[in-house]
Amino acid sequence: MKDLLEKNNLIKPAQIGKIVEGKIIGEARSAVFLDLGPIGTGIIYGREFQEAKEEIKNLKIGNTLFAKIIDLENEEGYIELSLSQASDELTWEKLKQQKDKDEILKVKILGANRGGLLAEVFGVPAFLPVSQLLSEHYPRVEKGDVSKIVRELQKFVGKEMEVKVFDLDPRQGKLILSEKAKENEKIKEILKNYKVGDVVEGEITGITNFGVFMKFAEKNLEGLIHISELDWQLIEDPADVVKVGQVVKAKIISISDNKVSLSLKALKEDPWQNIEKEFKKGDAVEGKVTKFNPFGAFIQITPKIQGLCHISEFGTKSKMEEALKIDEKYKFQILSIDPVEHRMSLKLVESKRD
Repeated sequence: MKDLLEKNNLIKPAQIGKIVEGKIIGEARSAVFLDLGPIGTGIIYGREFQEAKEEIKNLKIGNTLFAKIIDLENEEGYIELSLSQASDELTWEKLKQQKDKDEILKVKILGANRGGLLAEVFGVPAFLPVSQLLSEHYPRVEKGDVSKIVRELQKFVGKEMEVKVFDLDPRQGKLILSEKAKENEKIKEILKNYKVGDVVEGEITGITNFGVFMKFAEKNLEGLIHISELDWQLIEDPADVVKVGQVVKAKIISISDNKVSLSLKALKEDPWQNIEKEFKKGDAVEGKVTKFNPFGAFIQITPKIQGLCHISEFGTKSKMEEALKIDEKYKFQILSIDPVEHRMSLKLVESKRD
């Protein structure tokens, strides 16, 4: 600890907020006196003594302590000290050094919630988010069922995991850990062999409500195929497109911060490419209502082409839901087509259902 303080210039002349080293020279019923060398004599008493009671009780005359100055001179002329505040500050400094050195720590998992795992490092509560787990530990729960996610995470309670300090904020008492950070250098090396636009072959390893995971590069890398990149048509359930264990080819569309984004639809023919040969502005078309959102209703014109009937065509959401029903067909007029942005705007021209 002394080396830590000296390295960070924390041993300085008496000043409130600074950490000093002192030798125990006396004890009273609810106080401990420390020799602080040339700056004087320190005392730990009152609330500060009670908070540090367990730590102090086994110490003897001659033992040394690190404490934080909280008052330069009390009524009796002593420098008031806090052992607990010094301990907290030194602990956070040690955690910062762990982060700066990129060191691996072993922690025991104490609990789990929907967002990740709970642990403790040097007595400081820590959180390991789901997003920072190794891919093999990520809860692959279809449809994002929260209760199932928590059950999967609870399997790690009581186990030890190797992690790194990912982020910390002593003022807010925030300590975030990462399990996958320890693989970053290895992943960086593998990723040097790939670039955006490459087509890779791999195995589907997990399905969630937001997309699917695929392992490639001899199963050393894992990428995410977002639900919007599975097909050109609107997908409600990724499991309708792929299955776990299925081998597929995908295109790399993004590599950022060791994260690889993949696309299946990029290897499929774009149904919008020649859409203007089949449809044009002003055409009357028949379409099936597939989904409502705050902007309007999605209308399926062909199996892979959907347009939007904007909510402004109805005035309010309730009026839109009165005029249209999911899975029912209606007649619309095409207001605009944008093949590049894959957008088609529609206007309801016949509210009567077939």
